[in-house]
Amino acid sequence: MATAGLSAVLAAALIAGWSIAAPAADLTTIRVAVGGAGCLCYLPTMLAEQIGAYKKNGLAVEIANLKGGSQALTAVLGGSADVVSGYFDHTVVIQAKQKVLTAFVAYDRLPGLVLAVSPKTTGVASLKDLVGKKVGVSAPGSSTDFFLKYLLRKDGDDPGSVAVIGVGLDATAVAAMEQGMVDAAVMLDPAVTVLETKYPGLKLLSDTRTEADTLRVFGGQYPGGVLYAPPDWIAKHEKETQALADAMVETLQWLHAHSPEEIAAKMPDELVGPDKKLYVAALKSAMAMYSPTGLMDEKGAQAVIDLFSQSDPDIAKAHVDLSKTYTNRFAAAADAKLGIKN
Repeated sequence: MATAGLSAVLAAALIAGWSIAAPAADLTTIRVAVGGAGCLCYLPTMLAEQIGAYKKNGLAVEIANLKGGSQALTAVLGGSADVVSGYFDHTVVIQAKQKVLTAFVAYDRLPGLVLAVSPKTTGVASLKDLVGKKVGVSAPGSSTDFFLKYLLRKDGDDPGSVAVIGVGLDATAVAAMEQGMVDAAVMLDPAVTVLETKYPGLKLLSDTRTEADTLRVFGGQYPGGVLYAPPDWIAKHEKETQALADAMVETLQWLHAHSPEEIAAKMPDELVGPDKKLYVAALKSAMAMYSPTGLMDEKGAQAVIDLFSQSDPDIAKAHVDLSKTYTNRFAAAADAKLGIKN
């Protein structure tokens, strides 16, 4: 009976997309859902496993690689994941639905989101030209979708005037653009760099891969990837939450101390892809994205709330409580352990 039960659990885990590994007896298993493991925006989450940071801090982390942030969000709300590695804006949007999720490590200083026009599409030179067109996002309801809607509203266009199609973030997004399945797409690296290399004249309608570009698009700082979880899970698992924060900050420090080539050498082939030189080139562009401390910038977090409140009536009515969207307690403790001065 015990064997049959174990088989059922393993089968269910495999169906859900979990990477299965038998943890050592002294390690605590944590299930982390990621909305696109190959995206460089989530690199610190994947790199932490490759350099042994999770294990060093007593954790066996099981990664569920899902299509987009909305699916990762659903996993944690449904209880099939403990923590999400996803974009901070989900903690803002979810409060409008009377739920709370709290970020406890902010590993991306910048969002890295890019709205690019398909090389197969002609006649699209501005956001207004997207009206009536098909636009790809990682998955409907994900941060890529939020970004598209924000840009359209800011431009005075109806977000409902474009057909939103889920295309993922990796090779599937590149294929959708190359084959003309969509007229444009919100993408992230390394997919953007892949397309820019193959199509030097690739039209970008918006780009947030650098601090200057982010300031131009949003008017201020705009945090990207974080680790977030339900506050009751954090309260019941403070030791594990701190261990995750320690592992992530250690990884961020390692990342900033090594070259893109050294980082790429640590990553699994399936995440790097067939062209390692392109992956390294994308990494070089993305290095400014990563935080060295894991701390959330309060002004940046408030900027996300303000922007969404301006562009989404439901979020404006919700009066999102900033203090519930994130905590710096765990990242600050990790910084103190490592002697990082803030």
